[in-house]
Amino acid sequence: MSLQTFLATGYTVILKPIILLLFAVAFVIFFWGIVESIRDSESDDGKAKGRRNMLWGILGMVIMISVFGIIKIITGTIGATNPNPPAAITPTVTAPI
Repeated sequence: MSLQTFLATGYTVILKPIILLLFAVAFVIFFWGIVESIRDSESDDGKAKGRRNMLWGILGMVIMISVFGIIKIITGTIGATNPNPPAAITPTVTAPI
């Protein structure tokens, strides 16, 4: 197994699902901030807490998007230009004729 294959497999199997999970968590936090802000619109503390959650959610999503960019930069630097799974772990779907 070459280094490029090893890195592509690690990215596809381990790193990418973790990044996507953290992105989903950040989106839920952002959405929960919207809900809190609307639900507690009478209270200044409730609105502030909702805004704070929205801010943290946006910050988390920006960080997760940045991680994808950093990975692209690193793979481009070491010469692994395409961090996609090798053909051995890519599911192939064949349509009946």
